[in-house]
Amino acid sequence: MPDQDEQGLERRYKVRQVTNVQASWTERRRGDEGTFTLQLILDNGVEEYILAVEAEDLEPMLTLFAKSGYVTFDLDRKVLMFSNLAVK
Repeated sequence: MPDQDEQGLERRYKVRQVTNVQASWTERRRGDEGTFTLQLILDNGVEEYILAVEAEDLEPMLTLFAKSGYVTFDLDRKVLMFSNLAVK
């Protein structure tokens, strides 16, 4: 049975592993700027979350996904966490 500290952490954080990412671009209106979204597939489809991404943020985010060995997403705080990045 988990102790109280563990139970408190479970209530505070709902973190899932990002197991797949689907990038999309959608036209709003003809001639207007479009919208980028990243669909996060969490824990092999247990949950999904869609991020609306600014155009200038998309490339750095995709680079981090490619370079990271392990990505998690905190559903409550809406935070992506990239692990195992090489530090030079």
